[in-house]
Amino acid sequence: MTRSGPSSSSLRIVGGRHRSRVIRFPALPGVRPTPDRVRETLFNWLGQDLAGMTTLEPYAGSGALSLEALSRGARLSVAWDAQRAVVRALAENAALLGETGLEVRCTEATAALRQETRVFDVIFLDPPFDDDPWPWLFEACAERLKPGGWLYAEAGRLLMPPVFFELFRQGRAGQVFFHLFCRV
Repeated sequence: MTRSGPSSSSLRIVGGRHRSRVIRFPALPGVRPTPDRVRETLFNWLGQDLAGMTTLEPYAGSGALSLEALSRGARLSVAWDAQRAVVRALAENAALLGETGLEVRCTEATAALRQETRVFDVIFLDPPFDDDPWPWLFEACAERLKPGGWLYAEAGRLLMPPVFFELFRQGRAGQVFFHLFCRV
């Protein structure tokens, strides 16, 4: 895999048909992949089988959540990131896995969410912890999520669900708070 930076990081897919396969991504500032243990917990909460579902990951970073979703049967995973090297690595990883259901684009999440018209079964949110986009982000995602759909959110603090979401589960791993909300 071609790398534009001096180093790369890697992680393993934790479940599904690509279980134990290694993906590599640039070691760039702001790229903070969801830890294996947290991904395993999240997909246990979602029920492991995402057959036929569609997912959106507006802050893709390593793309681990989109690739996990595809590994577990998602029909389409849409992943966006503002860093070209990250987007290139994500596309290369999907190709190495033989995944054709990944739609990846280099774009800024705020603008892309405002332009997106599709609705998804699951949205994965892991914005930079230095930002605090949650009020507008929850509202924007509510419009992009099917009723009864799932919104996963990682943050540097505990998040309270807005009126259009119900908290299903939450946990903490080190300094990462992770939440799974259901669209009501």
